[in-house]
Amino acid sequence: MSVISRRRTNRRKRKPHDWSPVIRRATRGARHLVVASVLVAVAVALLFLLDRPLSRVTIDGPFQRVTAVQLEAIVRSHLPAGVLSADISDIRKSLSAVAWVDRAGVKRRWPDALHVVIAEQQPAARWGDSGLLNTRGELFLTDARHLPAELPQLDGPGGSEWLVAQRYLWMRERLLAVGLDLAAVKLDARGAWRALLTNGIEVRLGREEADKRIELFVEIVAPIIAARSGEVTYVDMRYSNGFAIGWHDAASTIRTAKVTPDA
Repeated sequence: MSVISRRRTNRRKRKPHDWSPVIRRATRGARHLVVASVLVAVAVALLFLLDRPLSRVTIDGPFQRVTAVQLEAIVRSHLPAGVLSADISDIRKSLSAVAWVDRAGVKRRWPDALHVVIAEQQPAARWGDSGLLNTRGELFLTDARHLPAELPQLDGPGGSEWLVAQRYLWMRERLLAVGLDLAAVKLDARGAWRALLTNGIEVRLGREEADKRIELFVEIVAPIIAARSGEVTYVDMRYSNGFAIGWHDAASTIRTAKVTPDA
């Protein structure tokens, strides 16, 4: 009986569980939640107060092919919006999609304005019948109404714009060194290259070793035709060990090798 009584006595002497740490943590969490809620409410209120309606759009940048009125209309098509809630990225994309616009920058100017900076495309070459390439060799316009005649004429299969532009620059650099200039370069669907000099002479380079052939033209052919360029109609470099010069008088065509060209 004494053992049983002792056990019952021990159970009665246990201390109650201390919940105060849990309560303190819960209290701190509640305080943090209240503070966060207040901060969010203050931020929303400030945003509402500072997000003034847009009343001005300023546009800077030297441009000739687009107008400020056209660009401002695009910006205002994204309104109504406040100066803070305006979607700057979306506005920039819409401006960049305009023909002749290369790059567009958009910044907020508090309290009530957006500032737009436009960089216009710089045409560097004509492409095909009605296209224009920019200085990076990118086709930025496919249906130009006016093609500046002073620009070189480039052409090739779709997707070859950059390749043809790079070949034009490389060839022109070498031709200028011997007093010649390049008016046009064409890559046909079979991969054959042709060039037209500003003096009207066509240079046929074919599909193989075009770089090597233009080097041969510069070193060997250019000195031969220099004094008689007005009499030459074409130079055919598509021979494995030579070339052919075609004159206005077909009977005087010169061939330095009797090898079938790679047409």
